Amino acid sequence: MKWSWKVMKIAGIGVYVHATFWLLLIWVGYVRFTARGRWEDAAAGVAFILVLFAIVVMHEFGHALTARRFGVRTRDITLLPIGGVARLERIPEDPKQELLIALAGPAVNVCLAAICFALIGANWQLGQFTNLDLIRGNFLGNLMWINVGLAVFNMMPAFPMDGGRVLRALLAIRLRYEHATRIAAWVGQGLAMLLAFGGLASMLFGGPLSNPFLILIAMFIWMGARQEYELVRMRSALANLTAGQAMLRNFSTIQAADSLGFAAQRMAGDWQPDFPVVDRSGRLVGMLTRVGLRDGLSRWGIGAPVEQCMIPSPEIVDPDLPIRELLSRPRLLAQRILPVARHEQLFGVLDVARLGEYLSGTFEAGQAWRGAAPPVISDSRHL
Repeated sequence: MKWSWKVMKIAGIGVYVHATFWLLLIWVGYVRFTARGRWEDAAAGVAFILVLFAIVVMHEFGHALTARRFGVRTRDITLLPIGGVARLERIPEDPKQELLIALAGPAVNVCLAAICFALIGANWQLGQFTNLDLIRGNFLGNLMWINVGLAVFNMMPAFPMDGGRVLRALLAIRLRYEHATRIAAWVGQGLAMLLAFGGLASMLFGGPLSNPFLILIAMFIWMGARQEYELVRMRSALANLTAGQAMLRNFSTIQAADSLGFAAQRMAGDWQPDFPVVDRSGRLVGMLTRVGLRDGLSRWGIGAPVEQCMIPSPEIVDPDLPIRELLSRPRLLAQRILPVARHEQLFGVLDVARLGEYLSGTFEAGQAWRGAAPPVISDSRHL
């Protein structure tokens, strides 16, 4: 994720902090300080946020480590002001596995709350358990209620919370995955409407049980439900779509023997950010990137051949590779142009930047693309 910095690596998973997280710390410290003009309050507020996000990290690792047991890798975990995001490479097709992964995060919070209760339960009166004071209250008591709140909030039956995925997984045991997602999205959007009405009521009539902040939560839930359903629709549309069917057949190539000056002249007026490099017989031998071209020009000059700064033996995509499988390979998606080839015979290219736009069209034309014959030869242009 852009504007994120890696702060640690645990169990092979990188933990990143988004730039806006530091702004949150500054804001919390400022608000706490201005309340009474005491630096102790500011430090306590910042410490509370740090503890809260440490709990969020443990919550996300609950998901990540459970997913690892089912062979699903986690790309990274990023801390944002609104919480944490664990980016799994894919969602398991088995709904029972998805159920366990979704429950693992809240289960961490329940275990932490139980530990805090066990440590302080013998020394507290019943009334003290209902008293939450983040500045002057008991640290373990605050920690217990924070974990209870996170577990309850995340188990709301609405995307993108864990409860929405739990509901979808339970429904998917008996229903088609897309149908189960649609029902779970409807439930989540219904809950979002209730929260929005509650927030609106607080603005009009006031009252202790309602809060304007509920409107923002309702918008977050509504958009999360819609995005999850659209993602599943996309996965369904891609069930039989291959790289050969999604590739661009009108593309440019450049020969390994061409000069860097010639490549720069042609590259300046072409839409492609990177170019497949072929030999005189048309076999794929490398890839020339704009960065590689720039470095080659500054090092060797315009007369040097392309093969001197190209990437040899580039990553290729087989025409029969399902797009669904391609989307689960972050190393391939990190490239901008992917050559579609087999045995060094180049058929076309995949423009990763435009792939999302192409896939969004599968909702309208997916049936026409499914079952289309795989390509046999490319219609390429040599620069």
